[in-house]
Amino acid sequence: MSHHTLEDLKIAPPQAQNLTTSMVTKKWPFLVTKDRFQMLRNFRANLQKVIFGTKLAVLFPAVPLAVVADFYSLGRPWIFALSLLGLTPLAERVSFLTEQIAYYTGPTVGGLLNATCGNATEMIISLLALYQNKVNVVKFSLLGSVLSNLLLVLGSSLLCGGLANLRKQQLYDRKQADVNSLLLLLGLLCHLLPLMFRYALAGEYASIATSTLQLSRASSIVMLIAYASYIFFQLKTHRQIFDAQEEDEDGEKAVIGFWSAFTWLVGMTLIISLLSEYVVATIEATSDSWGISVSFISIILLPIVGNAAEHAGSIIFAFKNKLDISLGVSMGSATQISMFVVPLNVIVAWVMGVEMDLDFNLLETGCLALTIIVTAFTLQDGTSHYMKGVVLFLCYIVIAACFFVHKTPLIGTNETLKVSLP
Repeated sequence: MSHHTLEDLKIAPPQAQNLTTSMVTKKWPFLVTKDRFQMLRNFRANLQKVIFGTKLAVLFPAVPLAVVADFYSLGRPWIFALSLLGLTPLAERVSFLTEQIAYYTGPTVGGLLNATCGNATEMIISLLALYQNKVNVVKFSLLGSVLSNLLLVLGSSLLCGGLANLRKQQLYDRKQADVNSLLLLLGLLCHLLPLMFRYALAGEYASIATSTLQLSRASSIVMLIAYASYIFFQLKTHRQIFDAQEEDEDGEKAVIGFWSAFTWLVGMTLIISLLSEYVVATIEATSDSWGISVSFISIILLPIVGNAAEHAGSIIFAFKNKLDISLGVSMGSATQISMFVVPLNVIVAWVMGVEMDLDFNLLETGCLALTIIVTAFTLQDGTSHYMKGVVLFLCYIVIAACFFVHKTPLIGTNETLKVSLP
């Protein structure tokens, strides 16, 4: 009586090719059962790390509830609120999955991946708003993201880090902060020029809107070139300036596989797109229902959700007295929005035939300018204490109060903004 062993498959490759799945199952059923159990264990392990690996997991039920609310038309404010809650853990998990993929791709590709996926929520919301021709929503949300990173995220990080390390001297490398400050000032110049252009030539030329639009598009190309140079500077020629982040990550290893992380990332990005579409579609109805201006919702509420990952990570590193990494997270994200996402939206709008310029109006641009100046002054000496965090955080509170009482209509106040209401 002959006994089949696993060696039979290796001795006769042609015979092995002819064995069907049913034959293998019949002769060695434990192999298939073991394989299925292994897949199930892997899925449960990934689910544990990806979904339940964050304290924000308690907000995940808001995702299906938002879909149900939209399906049964329970009311636009409910859909908006549930979508906003659902986006919070998703934004944080996308950042986590991007880091997992970066372990396998290396620092260069990982850096580029972080540049594009780190602010995925803001990019998706802005692109969907552009598609619906809501230019003010795009401008407000991107401006709010920069303000949130520089004042709320950085301010709360310096505050918490200072209180947690009262008896320690908190130091950081000024070089990284200086580079980011320079790029933010360049971005501010590109925002100021169209604004000053509009005020300087008011009443003199009939085609101011066209000229402002052309200037904005040219400036956007310059900003994208500057950001590409920054990526090359950061990843190639002057990596030693940004080595603090990589040194901290050297002792860490990926907790899930590459393809598992990639699959989860694609799935979560699709869910973010769905919830972002709900947010953009219901923002005006929510504004009317809650009595809160669209500018406050876009500049304050949306960026807090989109920056959940940066906020949590920056504060954790500040608690550990690793301010270089906290600065890299908060200022790096602000630089990405200002020098990459904003000009990218102007170019995409150009391709789509939507008139979006870099003129963010006087109040919004003034807040941006003062924010960048205050942040640059705060970081000029290379040391930190909790009082710096208090000042930045209170600046954010004042700006939030300003936009809370400033009832801005959705339709732009200048000729360039021609936004159609749904």
